[in-house]
Amino acid sequence: MSEQTAQRQYSIGWIMLLALLTALGPLSIDMYLPALPQMAHDFGVSTQMVANTLPAYFFGLAIGQLVYGPLSDRIGRKKPLYFGLALYAVASLFCVLATNEWSLIAARILQALGGCVGVVMARAAIRDRLDVQGSAQAFSSMMIVMGLAPILAPMIGAWILIWFPWQAIFIALLIVGAICWLCVHFFFKETLAVDKRLKLSLYQVATLYGAIFKDASFRLPMFAGCLTGAALFCYISSAPAVFMDQYGLNQQEFAYVFGLNAFGIMLMSSLNKHLTTRVEITKRLKAGSMVQVTGASIVLIAGLISAAPLWLVMLGLFLAISGIGLTGPNAMALAMSKQGARAGTASAIMGSMQFACGLLGGVLLNFLIWSASLNMGVMMVLFTLSGFIVVLKAIRQAKSQSLS
Repeated sequence: MSEQTAQRQYSIGWIMLLALLTALGPLSIDMYLPALPQMAHDFGVSTQMVANTLPAYFFGLAIGQLVYGPLSDRIGRKKPLYFGLALYAVASLFCVLATNEWSLIAARILQALGGCVGVVMARAAIRDRLDVQGSAQAFSSMMIVMGLAPILAPMIGAWILIWFPWQAIFIALLIVGAICWLCVHFFFKETLAVDKRLKLSLYQVATLYGAIFKDASFRLPMFAGCLTGAALFCYISSAPAVFMDQYGLNQQEFAYVFGLNAFGIMLMSSLNKHLTTRVEITKRLKAGSMVQVTGASIVLIAGLISAAPLWLVMLGLFLAISGIGLTGPNAMALAMSKQGARAGTASAIMGSMQFACGLLGGVLLNFLIWSASLNMGVMMVLFTLSGFIVVLKAIRQAKSQSLS
């Protein structure tokens, strides 16, 4: 399929709206990272303790996606957006009012339960309207716009911190949530026709989850995407401790260093979009996975050297993170390709598993006893290597399917 037909299937404005909804996630995750040491100081706890508000957010994202998927298959894509975005705005207000780390953790779980509606509906809406090639391109376009969010988010956060206390960051998120709500109200057209909706009971949803999970054409690419993508969550959870505590960067420097890696994801996503019609999807997936394993290994080596230069850590991270621009969209497109009407539910499972991996990585980091950079390297190698093994299995499976 040519670039033109893909372009005709969707407008740039439509993708921008979906990207804005999806970007709520990275904004809420990354914008307050530069403030973690300051918040730890205010609450009188360690940076790592306040960093646990990240896995708390991943937990909310994982649960929320499982609910919104089947719900939207039943009542359409627009109503859940209204509810989720309103909840997100209210929870952001609770974050502003948090007085200790536990009230913040609770508010963050609520915030995630609301905010994750965007990513589920965006994926489902793309699947409602586009075919596999079109989806792969649309997901890539979205990843590029979404790639801007993690670059800009910590920078915006760091700029806010120059003039205001950390609470202002959550006020900014509240405003973004309200803007999203208004955009959905005025510009988002329902993509799931009434006759296509699945009337599902709770028992049927559980059965449907089981059926999708048993489907190898979904399961393998999904795990491939989740495990390789988990490298990003390990990085996010460790970055403040590595760059600010271990390497002594200030809030603004941290934001620039953090943004550089997110820029890598955008670079690879644009490359992926460019290669859509030239290189087959399985080859792109494998290449991305190999790039990630290489990067993770460099991070691990840098962690083992006692005073590793910052550029070495950065090089490894750049490869391990930017490779996601190749593995992410392709694993997603492969996993969703055979799902049809179950797309909303399938996309929810995929999102939940992604954040469950992030949650796992974030929690495990609490138990590793070495330096922050070595802990990060160990987790990254674990995830990218297991991801690479699953990628190879998924590719074998996809080839045998296309033969049969």
